[in-house]
Amino acid sequence: MAKTKSAYFCQNCGHEAAKWLGKCPSCNQWNTFVEEVIEKVSSKVPAWKTSTATSRVNKPNKVDNIPSITEERVSTGDQELDRVLGGGLVAGSVILIGGEPGIGKSTLMLQLALSIPGKKILYISGEESEQQIKMRAERITANPTAQCYILTETSTQNIFKQIEELEPDLLIVDSIQTLHSSNIDATPGSVSQVRECTSELLRFAKETDTPVFLIGHITKDGTIAGPKILEHMVDTVLQFEGDRNHVYRILRSIKNRFGASAELGIYAMHSTGLRQVSNPSEILLSQRDEELSGIAISATLEGARPMLIETQALVSAAAYGTPQRSSNGFDTKRMNMLLAVLEKRCGFRLSTRDVFLNIAGGIKVEDPAIDLAILVAIISSHEDIFISSKICFAAEVGLSGEIRAVNRIEQRISEAEKLGFERIFISNYNMKGLITEKYKIELSPVSKIEDVFSLLFG
Repeated sequence: MAKTKSAYFCQNCGHEAAKWLGKCPSCNQWNTFVEEVIEKVSSKVPAWKTSTATSRVNKPNKVDNIPSITEERVSTGDQELDRVLGGGLVAGSVILIGGEPGIGKSTLMLQLALSIPGKKILYISGEESEQQIKMRAERITANPTAQCYILTETSTQNIFKQIEELEPDLLIVDSIQTLHSSNIDATPGSVSQVRECTSELLRFAKETDTPVFLIGHITKDGTIAGPKILEHMVDTVLQFEGDRNHVYRILRSIKNRFGASAELGIYAMHSTGLRQVSNPSEILLSQRDEELSGIAISATLEGARPMLIETQALVSAAAYGTPQRSSNGFDTKRMNMLLAVLEKRCGFRLSTRDVFLNIAGGIKVEDPAIDLAILVAIISSHEDIFISSKICFAAEVGLSGEIRAVNRIEQRISEAEKLGFERIFISNYNMKGLITEKYKIELSPVSKIEDVFSLLFG
C-alpha cells in the first residue's frame, strides 16, 4: 500500500511547501498554510473518458506552417454577455465567473441555459436542489426553449459519467468550490481539490470542444476564492459586481484570451430575473425637473463602451473639528488630490469644508476622464451655482491645473451628441486631428482649469 503523502498549501495563492511556513514566500501573507493530503498517482485512469479522446504526440511546428483559422463563435442570445465575451462563446473555452453571494451569478447562468435554442445544456449544481432550480426557472421564464438538463452532483467521477451519456453542447458548474475528485484525498473547497477539479474540466473542454462555465465564490477581499493559479488556468475570468441596494449589476471582463479584457455588460435585477440594459447612459443620468447645483455630467469609457454618468458633489461647512472627505464610486485619494489642485492653483479654500462625492447609479469609475466633471461639481456646490444639464465634460486634470487629453475622444463626443447634449468641454490637446465639422455638438477646448471656471462661472 502506498504511503500517504501530505503537503502544505497557501489558501491565498496556492503556493505549495513541504513544511508549514508562517509567511508565504509567494504572496507574503501570514498564517495561510494548511496541511492537505495529496496522492501522487501516475497510472490512474483519468476522471473522465470520452470516445473522442485520442493519444497523440505533439511536435514543434514552424509558425509559418500553422494554418490560420477563424474562431467560430456561438451567440448566447444575451447581447451584454456576448459583448463581454468578445462576440460569443468559443468552442472549448473555460469561463470563470465570480461575484458576491446573492449578486445573481446563478440567475445569470440559469437564464443563459434557458435561452440558447438548439443546444443541449447541462447545468450542474452542488449547492441547490432540483426543486429550487425549478422554482427559479419558472420565475425567470414561463416557456423555456432550450434543452436544459439539471444535475445535482458534486463528485467529478459521477459527473463525467453523465456527461458521457448526455454529450451536452454547453456545461455550467455551480460552483467549482463544491466539487470533489476521488483522485485527491482532501475536503471539497480546499486548494488541491479546486485545482484538480478545474484541471479535469479544463481537459474535458479542450479535448471535446465543449464550452464550460465555472461559478466561483469570492473572498472577503473581493477576489475569487481558491489558488491564484485558478485564474491562470481558465480562458476567461468575469467579475459580476453590483450593490444590493441598487438594481444594476455589472459584468466585467478581467481576463479574456478571445477578446478585449476591459469590456462591460450592464443588467438590471428584477423579480423575473436579470434584464439587459442596452443604453446605460439614459439610466445613469437622473431626470431632473429643475437645475440643481453640485451636479456635472462626464463622458467616460468602460472598456470599449462610452457612457455618460452623473457626478454629484456636496460641499458644506465642517460641523466637527476635522473636515470630512467621503466618496462613493470614486477613489478617495484621487479626490483629495483634486481638492489640493483647487486649493493650490485656483485659490478655493476647502480645507475647512466637508466634501462628499457620489457617482450616480451605484457604479464605480476609475477613468481619469471624469476629473474635470468632479472639480466642476465641487465648485458648483461650493458656490451654489448650477451647471446646465446640456453640458458635459471629458478631460483629465493634472497637478499643475492643466487639462490633459484623454483617449478615444471621438466616441465620447458621439455618445454625448446622441443623448442630446449641446456642449462638451475637452482638452485643447484633443483637438489635434479631430474632424470638428462632423459634430453638431459645440466643442469647448480648454488648456487650464482657470479657463473652465471663467467660461462656466464668469
